[in-house]
Amino acid sequence: MSEKSLGATRQILSSVHHFAGLPADVQDAIAAQAIPRRFHADQVIFLEGEPADTLYILEKGWVKSIRMSRQGREQAIMFLKPGELFGDVAVLTGTTYPGTVIALESVSVLAIEREIILPLVASHAELASAVIQRFGERILHFVGLVEDLSLRSVEARLAHTLLIHAQVSNGRFVVPRRPWTTIDEMAIRLGTVRDVLGRSLRAMEEAGVLRIERDEIVILDPKRLSELGEI
Repeated sequence: MSEKSLGATRQILSSVHHFAGLPADVQDAIAAQAIPRRFHADQVIFLEGEPADTLYILEKGWVKSIRMSRQGREQAIMFLKPGELFGDVAVLTGTTYPGTVIALESVSVLAIEREIILPLVASHAELASAVIQRFGERILHFVGLVEDLSLRSVEARLAHTLLIHAQVSNGRFVVPRRPWTTIDEMAIRLGTVRDVLGRSLRAMEEAGVLRIERDEIVILDPKRLSELGEI
């Protein structure tokens, strides 16, 4: 790898929360072995049940991780944005991938093979500590997912999700909508079907809680939305 490419890879690693605080020599060791890869929209990066031989660092684009029933119904496990890892838990625990990961748009990643990362974790305490922190965050994520799916109604899950992803833009409280943020994708994320989600969105809009626009959902009444999201 050229010095220029190595420098670019180091910069990507420094943007990853779990790697940003690692010593320079550890970052360099990872950067030297990372392989750039690209995937197009809707391309499968890996399948549920495949041997976990590679972890990925997401440089550009968004991906989703899903589980699928025998009847073909999807349940989203998580949606990942640039600067996040995926495939790491399965790689580091020596299991198969627990879900299928699909690119939602054009995606660039850094791929690190299992035989590369495991010796680095074993020999660098700082990296091992980052892995432990990562595992803890994953556990908390799945605890929240179980809580959402088992204890909240569709309307409450929708309200809770909108609040988590809302941000201030031009003086308004909004949830940005990416090109792939369709009703179907939102339904998969919330563990429901298109029709049920559509009714919940319309009910909130008619009640003056939110307004649906092409590129964003505008939160008109955050207090009421928060009340709807409570268990």
